[in-house]
Amino acid sequence: MHNDKIYKLFKQHPFIQTDTRLLKKGEIFFALKGPNFNGNLFASKAIELGAAAVVVDEETGIEDPKIILVDNALTALQELALYHRKQFNIPFIAITGSNGKTTTKELIHAVLSTHFKTYTTKGNLNNHIGIPLTILSIKDDAEMAVIEMGANHQKEIEGYCKIALPTHGIINNCGKAHMEGFGGIEGVRKGKGELFDFLSNENGTAFVNSDLDYLVQMSEKIKQVIFYGNEKGDHKIRAIEKEPFLKLELKDPGLGTQFFETNLVGEYNCPNIDAAITVGLHFDISIEKIKDAIASYHPDNARSQLIQKGSNKIILDAYNANPTSMKLAIENIASMKAEKKILFLGGMMELGEYSIQEHSAIIDLLLKLDLQNVVLVGGDFENAIHPFTFFKTAADAENWLKEKPPVNSLILIKGSRSVKMEKILEFF
Repeated sequence: MHNDKIYKLFKQHPFIQTDTRLLKKGEIFFALKGPNFNGNLFASKAIELGAAAVVVDEETGIEDPKIILVDNALTALQELALYHRKQFNIPFIAITGSNGKTTTKELIHAVLSTHFKTYTTKGNLNNHIGIPLTILSIKDDAEMAVIEMGANHQKEIEGYCKIALPTHGIINNCGKAHMEGFGGIEGVRKGKGELFDFLSNENGTAFVNSDLDYLVQMSEKIKQVIFYGNEKGDHKIRAIEKEPFLKLELKDPGLGTQFFETNLVGEYNCPNIDAAITVGLHFDISIEKIKDAIASYHPDNARSQLIQKGSNKIILDAYNANPTSMKLAIENIASMKAEKKILFLGGMMELGEYSIQEHSAIIDLLLKLDLQNVVLVGGDFENAIHPFTFFKTAADAENWLKEKPPVNSLILIKGSRSVKMEKILEFF
């Protein structure tokens, strides 16, 4: 590979782009390929737009010194990221899990940023392309890096660890997500556990939620483990208020009793907050700075956002869904006080042979909790027996909402990304 040549160019032009529609003058363009696109076809466009270099893996017929031909553009991007990663001797904290990893990542970033120059994954760039791009966005002034890792099959996390070389890691949970690719819950644990395998082999440090027995077991081979959670953690944490936002009490032998204000909805966020507190304390950040960071964090991008629309309060949690997160969200709204509750629930994807079974389990939960005002959308809710209103798409709910506009209601909107449940918000 042309690592040295590309890295020298990268140090002069430290911005990478993989989409010519977003390309700015002076950036390096990597011509990546996918099932429905071929970046090599846009090499001339990248030069026209002023790219500093264009990395391709097919002959383009373009005679220009800016063209760099490699065997595989994606591999070149990943190798460049690894080369860049090796220039840093700072903590690299990897975060993975089935539910809440992005919120955990954002909270940890907020806490660490109060004291350290911290770089992190933007949005949800947590895959084979996003992780290298995240690493390449880290500047020379970095003191901390927080890398989110998503996966839907075995060996993905292992591969990401070989690029990010994490020194610390968190698996916040292993739920019923991507079971089609992982092959069931044990497959999920094996796949996510590849992070702990790496930390064990490389003498890294794991932050482990001791309230989840399987995570404690998965971390047994790691020499340096820092526990959080009420079972083995150095402090105890509990929700003392749940509406409209979580308020937490922390009890610690050295810190006494501390109170945390948040802008987060749902008690299921307690472990995510606890992880951020634990990481902050491990890196000697004061409890006051940690409290301020957590209080200042506002969720966005349809992740447990509380939105006021007229007389209605809406919990928008439509970024993604799986059986575990769906169950938690339903139980949370069931526990909340409201004159009227309405649930708009979208189908859960990537469940394979478990799909109808898991959609049926959600229906059983709704009936058990006596939640009657429910609208189901898409997925295998169509193939499960239920007494609720059903629409194939979120857009199909528009007329129903116009005929029965909610008033003074607490509303949950949740579903897998592909169902686009956030569209329902447009109809209020």
